Amino acid sequence: MHNKIVRIKDIAEKAQVSKGTVDRVLHNRGRVAEDVRQKILRIIEEMNYEPNLIARTLKSNRNFYLAALIPDPLIDPYWEAPKSGIEKAEKELKQYGIAVKPFIFNPYNIDSFLKKAAEATQSAPDGIILAPVFYREVLPFFEQWTQKEIPYVLFNTQIQDSTPLSYIGQDSYQSGFLAAKMLHYGLPDPCTVLVAHINEDIPNSAHLITKEKGFTDYFLQENLKNRYTVARQELSNPNSLAFTEQLAQLRKEHPNLKGIYVTNSKAYEIAFYLEKHRLTNIKLIGYDLLPKNIQYLEDGVINFIINQNPKGQGYWSIYQLSDFLVFKKDINPIKYLPLDIITKENLSYYIDAE
Repeated sequence: MHNKIVRIKDIAEKAQVSKGTVDRVLHNRGRVAEDVRQKILRIIEEMNYEPNLIARTLKSNRNFYLAALIPDPLIDPYWEAPKSGIEKAEKELKQYGIAVKPFIFNPYNIDSFLKKAAEATQSAPDGIILAPVFYREVLPFFEQWTQKEIPYVLFNTQIQDSTPLSYIGQDSYQSGFLAAKMLHYGLPDPCTVLVAHINEDIPNSAHLITKEKGFTDYFLQENLKNRYTVARQELSNPNSLAFTEQLAQLRKEHPNLKGIYVTNSKAYEIAFYLEKHRLTNIKLIGYDLLPKNIQYLEDGVINFIINQNPKGQGYWSIYQLSDFLVFKKDINPIKYLPLDIITKENLSYYIDAE
């Protein structure tokens, strides 16, 4: 029986009862003599019977409506990949009654998020997935969803003050720690390294704060704080004059700047500046396979990219909710995705995979 799927028919034959009797025991309905019930339960255990959850779902004809709160990819292209992952998962799960409605908000506008989060809540979904980019503003919604018994899955950003069904994404602390370790290799001693947050509301961005802590902790744990200066800067919108002025001021204050860690997907903005000013002696590391990042990686301006698998974040978020709602599976509260290190030498493998 180890390689054979056990059917209700097999249990009935071994117990010498009808399939209907086995079905009543499995679903705890109808009258079955106690000795017969115990016999069937014992046989179920012996034969390692696992119910066909897919068949049960198809039979129920139940539809499940999920809400997806995601930032607008037309405003920040990073979010195109999670959106694509969500759409892929919905297409695969459509046959099981899964339907997903996106609620798109501006990732730089709190009011936009509040409006779309309220709309998603009022639509009374069976479950919600979201990228909680606004830490303070999302907490009241967590309370509402918990009270309404709406399960929710977080992706991209892990929030400690919450009880989601699951979190899908990277370990932000380890991600920052890894970035520091890679940036450290080959750096002159002493020198300055920079943690750059580009166009972000840092006090309201829990995952970026955690990344920065992982980065700085590397230099502390390796007893490097007396040899390397770790600077930090919250940079303005790259389209503004202030962005260029801030970088110029940083170079003036830290003439021995040799490494830059960009905590989000906008390393290409720093790469453009480095290329324009012919600064070839500064190592640069950032996140995500955006077209501009890929180009600068191939050109050698960006040294490393950490892939956060944003498409997988959206994809697995839908599957976590579906496994819980449709297939009644136990869900792991955390699903960390790998910390993939990408260089121009192995870039093609990841592009092919996409």
